[in-house]
Amino acid sequence: MSEMIQVEVPTVGESISEVQIGQWLKAEGDFVESGEDLVEIETEKASVQIPAPASGILQGIQKQQEEFALVGEVIAQIDPNGAPSGGGSTNEQSAAPATSSASPSAPAPAAPASNTPSPAKVGGSHSGGGGIVMPAARRILDEHGINAQDVPATGPGGRLLKEDVVAFIRNPPQKQAPPPAPAPPQPAATAIAAPAPPAPGGGSFGSLMTEQAPHRGEEVKPMSMLRRTIASRLVEAQQTAALLTTFNEIDMQPTMEMRSQYKDLFAEKHGVKLGFMSFFAKAAVEALRKFPAVNAEIRDGNIVYRHYQDIGIAIGGGKGLVVPILRNVERMNFADIERSISDYAKEAGENRLQPEDLMGGTFTISNGGIYGSLLSTPIVNPPQSGILGLHSIQKRPIAVNDEVVIRPMMYIALTYDHRIVDGREAVGFLKTIKDVIEEPARLFLEL
Repeated sequence: MSEMIQVEVPTVGESISEVQIGQWLKAEGDFVESGEDLVEIETEKASVQIPAPASGILQGIQKQQEEFALVGEVIAQIDPNGAPSGGGSTNEQSAAPATSSASPSAPAPAAPASNTPSPAKVGGSHSGGGGIVMPAARRILDEHGINAQDVPATGPGGRLLKEDVVAFIRNPPQKQAPPPAPAPPQPAATAIAAPAPPAPGGGSFGSLMTEQAPHRGEEVKPMSMLRRTIASRLVEAQQTAALLTTFNEIDMQPTMEMRSQYKDLFAEKHGVKLGFMSFFAKAAVEALRKFPAVNAEIRDGNIVYRHYQDIGIAIGGGKGLVVPILRNVERMNFADIERSISDYAKEAGENRLQPEDLMGGTFTISNGGIYGSLLSTPIVNPPQSGILGLHSIQKRPIAVNDEVVIRPMMYIALTYDHRIVDGREAVGFLKTIKDVIEEPARLFLEL
């Protein structure tokens, strides 16, 4: 008999000592192949999957979703002596003989009818006696006295997850509404309690503040590792840098016309859509070359000027805002930029970005316009010295050649570290962005 194999939190970075457990991709009792992903863990910089160190049956899960674990800590075990039989987990194997022994002489369809609720009663999902109940879900069920068969299961293979039980408690089926009725036995009590129902129409403040009020529920969740890092970095920027923001606006019509004219040919040739971010990334390269202080950083009392442009592109991921880095954008063409952004966006949505994807960067571009933001003051990501904020495109009247015309306009913002970037440089930087976007031919003529 081989010994149990420990599943430990791996080293995911030099400075990372603690991780947060994400979603378990396998349940206790499942057979797993060596190298198959078991669980997602969230670090300060990205989400990483832990693969199975060996083939066998997953057992002894010690850390549930959203709990924290140290690097090197054991979070589960694998029994290498276990083997799949019939392609199912051990729970499924143990369930099979139970049904067969319950009624040996009865037809196969009849046995489940006496032991397992009909699909209509279970809500169309296997749970409780018919499926796997995760340990975290079982604890909550026991604490609240809920039958697992009453809770719809949404996990893989009909597993009942903690999230299913929590959702069931928050939004119980309407059938559970009648139980609060047994109050009438004492006439005196009913006479006093009668004024409570009118609370929605103007009941006393004290009655609204009671814990029993269903509309005053609270949920306490631990702050994710990624959110912790974002918070600390933003606070660091506010406390250490002398941040200032300057604004300008751009007539987007020339760039929009060029994009509209060539987007189909671009997609056909390069296999990726032509967006506005590639225009702004290339415009940022020109502006950073012209005003190198915006591309610099303060290091040990010195100013370090970089002769390359590694630009971070802010992307809304599955766990929050992430900023993957495009390396050497000065050497990339439009297709390279669009393809890289598309790949990063997909990986961010699947929580598959690696820590090295987020490390470094000399400048950042954040596009709040995709969420409808008209104007904002983005915060610099230290030790960088600048961040360009893009916003929504709106048609507005402007004066062109002494005539009022309607044009698609965008506000842009540059937040910069005033310790090394002067106001003149910041204004000139935005003016360069404006000139390039309003005359995109400059990008190809290097003007």
